[in-house]
Amino acid sequence: MSFHPWETVTKAAMQKYPNPMNPSVIGVDVLDRSIDKQGRLHSKRLLGTDWGLPSIVKAIIGNARTCTYIQEKSVVDPIEKIFELQSSNITFTNLVSVDEKLTYKPHPEDTEKTILTQEAIISVKGVSLSSYLEGVLATTMSANAGKGREALEWVIRRLNAEIEELAASARGTMRTPMAAAVTEN
Repeated sequence: MSFHPWETVTKAAMQKYPNPMNPSVIGVDVLDRSIDKQGRLHSKRLLGTDWGLPSIVKAIIGNARTCTYIQEKSVVDPIEKIFELQSSNITFTNLVSVDEKLTYKPHPEDTEKTILTQEAIISVKGVSLSSYLEGVLATTMSANAGKGREALEWVIRRLNAEIEELAASARGTMRTPMAAAVTEN
């Protein structure tokens, strides 16, 4: 696992989807984005996902539809260096409630590292075997957390490659006029 400064991780987390590690996220729409008087960036996004639930879970909830929607709210505080992201499902809320909170902060002793705290509350309502379903969802979320960290690494590599490409392009652009001026004399 690589370590990255808070600014890098925050930029990557805001651009995390789509990515090859989480193909279940099939769409992201920004619903609202604003900056408050304290300079914090507030975002509200809608994520469309295809969970790929196990067939036993589909049978229990009685719906073959696996496309679900998640509401995600985030606040980036560049002064305090805190990025908080809260998400909750807005599909199947009468059956399943999944509330997740992620908090990214710089490591207190090493600014080249970022600490991620992840919390989730899962509750299944009104169906038999609810504790079984809660366990299945918890296991799925735990596996997805690892994929989420891999996805951040992928986005960071992609962002670094874009920066290198821009720098190389700028160096090439700077050399071209100089070379032309030399050959004209």
